[in-house]
Amino acid sequence: MALKTVLAVDLGAESGRVMAVHFDGHSLQLEELHRFENPMVRVHNTLHWDILYLWHNIQQGIEVGKKHAPVSIGVDGWGVDFGLLDAHGKLISNPVAYRDGRTQGMMQVAFQHIPKRAIFEQTGIQFIQINSLYQLMSLVESDSPQLDLAHRFLTIPDLINYWLTGEAVCEFTNATTTQMLNPRIRQWTLDMLYKLGIPTRIFPDVVNPGTRLGEYDGIPVIAPAAHDTACAVAAVPTVTADFAYISSGTWSLVGLELREPVINDASFEANLTNEGGVENTFRLLKNVMGLWILQQCRAAWAAQGYEYSYSELVTLAESASPLAYIIDVDDSRFLTPGDHPGHVRDWCNENHQPVPETHGEIVRCVLDSLALKYRNVLRDLAEISGQRVDVIHIVGGGTQNTLLNQLTADATGTPVITGPVEATVLGNAIVQFIALGDLSSVAEARQLIADMPFTHTYQPDTKQNGSGEILTDE
Repeated sequence: MALKTVLAVDLGAESGRVMAVHFDGHSLQLEELHRFENPMVRVHNTLHWDILYLWHNIQQGIEVGKKHAPVSIGVDGWGVDFGLLDAHGKLISNPVAYRDGRTQGMMQVAFQHIPKRAIFEQTGIQFIQINSLYQLMSLVESDSPQLDLAHRFLTIPDLINYWLTGEAVCEFTNATTTQMLNPRIRQWTLDMLYKLGIPTRIFPDVVNPGTRLGEYDGIPVIAPAAHDTACAVAAVPTVTADFAYISSGTWSLVGLELREPVINDASFEANLTNEGGVENTFRLLKNVMGLWILQQCRAAWAAQGYEYSYSELVTLAESASPLAYIIDVDDSRFLTPGDHPGHVRDWCNENHQPVPETHGEIVRCVLDSLALKYRNVLRDLAEISGQRVDVIHIVGGGTQNTLLNQLTADATGTPVITGPVEATVLGNAIVQFIALGDLSSVAEARQLIADMPFTHTYQPDTKQNGSGEILTDE
């Protein structure tokens, strides 16, 4: 086939980029066109996203990409956050960032109206205060005039798609992250939302990955899997169905790919989540705090005059004693920006553990704790789903943390294959090429990626911690 190029707009919680993905029928080539920061902006003690800054940079990136005569554009981004449009299609206010404190206590408020188990039965989504449901509950509880003005609810990538095409819809994979969509019937839980006081008129139609939405400057716009993790999972270069994945970055999304959601007492008790995937799959997973803690430690040390690269932090951790300090990485104190080195020490002190003092000890504490958390989550996933896990694929920026990759293999007793780093962009492009008819399926794309030099394998050494175990259904 003749070389074709699609543009992938990938919005992360730290940065965004526009990339060109070229496909000649045999291999995928990536080219970065434009990268930009995605800082949170605090106004009157509320954390916002600077959505117009993002929009400006997206336009710049697409403009650069026009030199490749792209055949389509796709946008993916992080989940749960959203914008509200008025009846004229105008954005009512800057979207609030999920790390803002407005959702504190909102889960408990929701449970006063609808039992927790009933919410899970309708949505199958992990309970975490950042979910869109509790962000909207905060507007209900504060009697915000935004809800009176609101005409449409759009998640962040859906908002960008609306500005690109004028089509106000929500893509399925990202809509599932809101805890307001029934994954079994692919419809909003309108009865539940009504009981919670959330106006049901604001929720638009839900479209599947691969839907053509319209055009931007004559270029077709296709909804990929609009949730960045759904894109990343689509690009996992697996050659077996019995695999687990960790999309490793600011968050760690630890999960399995299944044909049906698992919504039962066991998944409820384990606080698992069922998010939409491509080709009618579901991602049974758990959100783990991820490398956010390390990012915040690095920022805190930089403010004190200690400028570390991530590779330097790994080197410091390698010289520290293993498994000397273990924290619960999902403790709520680690959710918001702040003094994370202090939070690590406080957690250890409060839980009667030795307290890490050096920077290397703190980093090692975080990485050991993440690996053990992965082990526990994967064990729950395997037991509840009945699916074997013969290999763990780690994709995303976190694949560059070689120590964490090895610790994960050691803790789980399972081989770890890392790569590609740019899984989200590749997955975004894959869905576009499938929609265009240039790829037949995700399976074909995965085999294509597996044959490319994107991966590295880590074999487990359970002697390192003595806690490894093979994750199977036996």
